[in-house]
Amino acid sequence: MTSRKTPQTMKPATAAKKLGVYLDATPEDFREGVVSRDELNELQANPPEWLRDLRRNGPHPRSVIAAKLRISIGGLARAGITEALTTAQIEELKADNPEWLQRERATQVEVRKEAERLAAKKTTVRG
Repeated sequence: MTSRKTPQTMKPATAAKKLGVYLDATPEDFREGVVSRDELNELQANPPEWLRDLRRNGPHPRSVIAAKLRISIGGLARAGITEALTTAQIEELKADNPEWLQRERATQVEVRKEAERLAAKKTTVRG
């Protein structure tokens, strides 16, 4: 007897995270079902209109907001931004360039520099 392979599935929250979209903004049938690995791959390869629209206009999850603003998720929390934002809201923040955003971007630059310094040091020690 051969065993049938059960398709790997994931919760909608996991699939939404992998797709880079805000779960609460996805269609109801997506939120209430399970997503197989094959379905996820198909969504990534051939995104339906709802997925293209979410990626383009939002609302976006915090990880995407932070990346678009070039700050950390912790920086969003320090600024009091806990809700999902649309692309228009993110663009407005970028245009306004408030002091907290400038400060968080500067912090992020320093964090990246330190990470590069440590990586270079590690390479030098090994090499």
